Amino acid sequence: MCVPFFLSRAGFGVVRPICAKGVVLFKKCRRRFVFFGRNLIIIKEVEINEKIRDGQIRVVDENGAQLGIMSAYEANLIADRKNLDLVKISPMATPPVCKIMDYGKYKFDTAKREKDARKNQKGSELKEVWLSMTIDKHDLETKAKSAQKFLTAGDKVKVSIRMRGRQQTHADIGVEVMNRFFAILEDVCVIDKKPVTEGRNILMILNPKK
Repeated sequence: MCVPFFLSRAGFGVVRPICAKGVVLFKKCRRRFVFFGRNLIIIKEVEINEKIRDGQIRVVDENGAQLGIMSAYEANLIADRKNLDLVKISPMATPPVCKIMDYGKYKFDTAKREKDARKNQKGSELKEVWLSMTIDKHDLETKAKSAQKFLTAGDKVKVSIRMRGRQQTHADIGVEVMNRFFAILEDVCVIDKKPVTEGRNILMILNPKK
């Protein structure tokens, strides 16, 4: 089991936390993880601070200014004086590029942006349209227009009919209403679930055409 440690200037395994609240890294794990609230985000393996041991690196400061090429030891001294971290951002470059930054705050902000992006992503929703077994042509077309708006927006549509009293003995009439409804919309959708009787209801699911 991995034991949680906070990231500090001294690296992993140091109890003294200096990173932003909510950012936790695990020691002895092959990957590193960031907790943001209840969300667990796997991040790429990076070299920071004393883990960087290259003979020469190109250094960029926290404002984006080029500090030139120097040893990792010299770059770490600069980062220490600023009370910031040295992070290798381009390990495949020649020489590798490292940036001075607050690594804990950087990971916290990255996790927050990813969480906000997921929250703003609109997923497909299941909308519902109710019909009746005695619906007239005009009302059927009006209901179809509503369903078309949902389908063109990328949502699925659940079409339902509630059978009342003796209508339950004539479920075939309701299925015919469903088929006429689909015929109006067949240019923008496909049937995901054919009309089926479930208790007092007749249900059909329509998917938008891709």
